[in-house]
Amino acid sequence: MHFSKIIVAVLSLVAAAESFADEKKPLMAYVGTYTSPLKNMRKTQVDLPPGNGRGIHLFTVNRDTGAMTPAGLVEMGTSPSALAFNETQTRLYSANETERTGENEAGSVSAFAVNPENGQLELLNTVSSGGKGPAHLSVHPSGKFVLVANYFGGSVAVLPINKDGSLAEASDFKQDEGTVGPTVATNAPPGSFAFSGHDQVHAHMIESDPSGRFVLHVDLGLDKIFIWKFDSENGKLTPNTPHSVSLPPGDGPRHFAFHPDGKWLYSLQEEGSTVVLFDYDSEKGHLKERQTISSLPPGYAGSNFCSGIMLSDDGKFVYTGNRLHDSIGIFSVGENGKLTFVGDEWTRGNYPRSFEFDPTGRFFYTCNQRADHIAIFAVDKKTGKLNFTDQYTPVGNPSIIVFRDLAAD
Repeated sequence: MHFSKIIVAVLSLVAAAESFADEKKPLMAYVGTYTSPLKNMRKTQVDLPPGNGRGIHLFTVNRDTGAMTPAGLVEMGTSPSALAFNETQTRLYSANETERTGENEAGSVSAFAVNPENGQLELLNTVSSGGKGPAHLSVHPSGKFVLVANYFGGSVAVLPINKDGSLAEASDFKQDEGTVGPTVATNAPPGSFAFSGHDQVHAHMIESDPSGRFVLHVDLGLDKIFIWKFDSENGKLTPNTPHSVSLPPGDGPRHFAFHPDGKWLYSLQEEGSTVVLFDYDSEKGHLKERQTISSLPPGYAGSNFCSGIMLSDDGKFVYTGNRLHDSIGIFSVGENGKLTFVGDEWTRGNYPRSFEFDPTGRFFYTCNQRADHIAIFAVDKKTGKLNFTDQYTPVGNPSIIVFRDLAAD
């Protein structure tokens, strides 16, 4: 055989071996939970209600069936209820939803390194979130900052990311102020007694727009979405003009999601059980309301608390979480961004706090917080509908699930 052909053959074998090795690398799932303080933490005065989780639970995921198998645990007595990866998924960040840790009247945020071979986590460090009860966090598109929303503190903070992925103390901090909305939502279903966050300011979510030029956060108690100009060099927030948009009094904006094309934003209201469509001007950071639709099926009456909202990767469908009704609302997205109700799917458990697709979009995972399990559904990508796979994964008080495909490196 000619020498060059031998080289080509050897390289082909090496490539095949590497490909086979990558296929052996697992698809990982990480589940954040509500926990009780660990025995060795009680003296540090961790302040939170009892929970059945034990920290961040790790699972391997069967790519063909979606089934989850336990693969590790990072024990944390501080309720790591929100998780977010950096863009390369080499670092994972958790918002630890406590009101006090030691003498510090604030929650915390932890940084972890992700082992690229087996997906296990190594704690890098933990810093203050700047306020009580951090319930949401996200990583800025620049990869240089973690943004965190403190629910019980009614505040948001910007945490710089060090070169090794660990976190520095906050580069900026903003306290929400204003008049708290009424305890009865404007758009609540008939007979609703849903009341959760209209007792004080409650920052519930913070995330950058797709460009990274603007940062938005919602305050459920104030019924507002705030828009900030973001200095991605220094990690500073400056009020945009206008600085906020208002939702109907008492409806309680909780979470939002941008359409993949960046032209539309969908806001989910916890107590009003509605989705509001906004046109988004990415040059000016402006929101203009255009549609309001119920997150619930026609005719529903009684109390309901909305939880999460997300879009399919292709932008064709919007999914909403309904707690007490215990369903996932499914909506098709029209050419102009408007939503049409497609149907709803029972979550097979109590109080769906959040949900997520696997990386392929074939499976849909619902964290049923009060049922202590995750229910797994198959996704019909043509209709957007969900079909239960008859699979449950037991996890105490699951709050969030995120995925990391180690074979994608």
